[in-house]
Amino acid sequence: MNRSAIVLIVVLVAIIAVFKFCNNKPEPQADDQRQAPLSVGQNTGSFNASFGRLLSAYYTLKDAFVVSDTLKIDSAAGTVRLAADSLRVNEIKGDSTGTIREMAQSFSTSIGSSAVAIAGEKDLEAKRRELNIISDALWSLTRTVKYDGEKVYYQFCPMAFNHQGGYWLSDKEDIQNPYLGDKMSTCGETADSVDYSKR
Repeated sequence: MNRSAIVLIVVLVAIIAVFKFCNNKPEPQADDQRQAPLSVGQNTGSFNASFGRLLSAYYTLKDAFVVSDTLKIDSAAGTVRLAADSLRVNEIKGDSTGTIREMAQSFSTSIGSSAVAIAGEKDLEAKRRELNIISDALWSLTRTVKYDGEKVYYQFCPMAFNHQGGYWLSDKEDIQNPYLGDKMSTCGETADSVDYSKR
């Protein structure tokens, strides 16, 4: 083979190699592909069921305060504690960082602790202060997890605790004040409400 033929073959091989290299982009690896962001969806049925049990237990507790029945209050506080302890925070959806689950766990722990404190208090006014703590934590929890089971009303009485004011939650817009009992059971107003079921 003469020298010009060898040079021609080498040039052709080089051209083919350059052509293949430039037009042959590597397939993207799975690690190179961006993950789609999580979209916030509805919570699981079992989470909503456990949250519904917590709200129901809370409403029973609140109603016991409305009629100032300490036996019912202590019994309902035990049910609230159990419901808070069994809240299925691990089934909260749309929480890629775990922050919402941590906050939910913190709120449910606070609710459970105050429920235990209610049963331990002898004074009705001290029990009511613990209800106020539970109410604040439960309202924050409801908004944090975007509970989508039912509408929740956030109600306020400016006269509670010697005019310091106090909040509670209700499943009805009608006012049934747990802080003033039967003395002024309709004193108060709806300050806010959430209804994530309509998302």
